[in-house]
Amino acid sequence: MIRFGPSGNSNRFYDEGHTSSVDAPKWLAEQGLTAYEYSFGRGINISSEKANAIGELSKKFDVAISVHAPYYINLANPSDEMAEKSFGYVLRSCEKVREFYGNRVIFHPSTVGKMTRKDAVALTKKRMEILAHLIVENKMDDCIFCPETMGKINQIGDVEEVTDFCKVADFFVPTIDFGHINARTYGSLKTEQDYEQIVLHLINNLGTERASSMHVHFSKIEYSNGGEVKHLTFEDTVFGPEFEPLAKVLKKYKLSPVVICESDGTQADDALYMKRVYESM
Repeated sequence: MIRFGPSGNSNRFYDEGHTSSVDAPKWLAEQGLTAYEYSFGRGINISSEKANAIGELSKKFDVAISVHAPYYINLANPSDEMAEKSFGYVLRSCEKVREFYGNRVIFHPSTVGKMTRKDAVALTKKRMEILAHLIVENKMDDCIFCPETMGKINQIGDVEEVTDFCKVADFFVPTIDFGHINARTYGSLKTEQDYEQIVLHLINNLGTERASSMHVHFSKIEYSNGGEVKHLTFEDTVFGPEFEPLAKVLKKYKLSPVVICESDGTQADDALYMKRVYESM
């Protein structure tokens, strides 16, 4: 089934007196939300005890947990030593998501750096193949690993690139960040057909099952010539994208992704808005 939830804890969560993410599963369930993304963006530093505590409550309240691996992963780093560190961050994130009793690891693929984009993409694909081998070797292939579409022009991760990376192994499922796509294409996502084109690309290249179970990030994002600048809230009326056309496409193709809202401080409220829009279709 489709699930909606926030990345991290919203301002309202703290305004209502909560101080620990251990409270998040129950709080989200009370809102009517069924997903939660825990970010290791700046480092994997949660204890096993706390992860287990959050995980136990997530099972109790039927809130599916995913984790976001550290932001500094770069599979196109020319240094094999630094690439090994990136592999380690992905695998360590998987160890942790299991402690949450979840099974999804989201990660940023790479950046262009000083290489040509063509060379950086080719190196990323090669490193994805190595990562796939390590995942199998470490018996982690029961989990889902989700390379993400990125918002800045000099980052590797447009829809075509991420889709191609996911062809490496069945346990690679794309994270389609529609806010990032909209930012890197200067506001291209407007109509139902704009969203449908992306979904059809996934179905045609990865099959209906993996397309249906994709991971989704959604937020409005300010952009400039370089792409993404910053995340906004759904109250913004200048930058997009809008969720309603995507909701129609999700309904039309009977897709069941995990939809995570990354709005700036209002992510739980905006996730609930998306759920209500979807259910009203």
